[in-house]
Amino acid sequence: MSQFEYDAGLLKRYPDIVSGVVLAHGLRNGPTPAGLLALYRSEQQNVIARLGDTPLSQVPALSAWRSTFSSFGVEPTKYRSAPESLLRRLTKKGDIPSINLLVDAGNLISIRYALPVAVFDTTHIQGSLKVTFASGQERFTVLSETGDAVEHPVPGEVIFVDETGLVFSRRWCWRQSEASAAQLITTEAIITVEAQHAGSRAEVESALADLTALLKEYAGGTYTTGILDAANPGLAD
Repeated sequence: MSQFEYDAGLLKRYPDIVSGVVLAHGLRNGPTPAGLLALYRSEQQNVIARLGDTPLSQVPALSAWRSTFSSFGVEPTKYRSAPESLLRRLTKKGDIPSINLLVDAGNLISIRYALPVAVFDTTHIQGSLKVTFASGQERFTVLSETGDAVEHPVPGEVIFVDETGLVFSRRWCWRQSEASAAQLITTEAIITVEAQHAGSRAEVESALADLTALLKEYAGGTYTTGILDAANPGLAD
C-alpha cells in the first residue's frame, strides 16, 4: 500500500497547487530500452527548438516555481527547481544523459511540460509521504565524498517527508534524497507531477496521461493515479 498527501497548512498557503500522482507497483526498471531512449532524445531536441532564445525565467511554469521558492525563503537562482535545472542543462549542454528507465521517463515528461516530475522509490518510506513545512528536526541523507551525510532542512522549508521524519525531497522540488532515487532494482514508486501556475490543471492532466502511458508500455506494473489539489489532498491504494 502507498499513500501520498499534502498538508492542510501547506494547501492553505499554496491553494493553487495541482498535482498528478502515480502510485506504482510491480515495475520493471533497468537500463532505458531503445524505443524509450529514442523518444527521450527526440523530445530533448524538440524542446531545444521550441524554447529557442526564450529565457527560462519567462516560462510560466518555471516562473511560478521561482516565486514559490522565494515565498518560503529560498533563493530560486541559487536553488533551482528540478525542471529548471534540467532545461538549463539541456539548453547549455545540448543533451541530458540517460540514467535509467524510470528516471528517463520522468525527465522526458518534465522537459516536455516544464514541470517537476519526482520518482520516489518507496523502499524507505514509512507510512504516508507528505508535502509539508519542515520543523528543522527532520533528517535528509545526501551522498558525499566521505559517504552518506545527514543534514536537516531549514524550518519553514517545504519538504516531502514520511511519518518517521525522513526527508525524501528538500526545497519542495529542488533535490531528492539519495535513498529515494529510482534505482535499477526499483519495483515500487510514488511519482508526482506538480504545477503552481495559472491554468495548469490541463497541463498536469496531460503530463500525467503521457507519463502513465510511457510507464505502462516500458515498465509494466499496476497503477493508481489521481489529480490532487486543495479540495482533494491525498491518494492511497
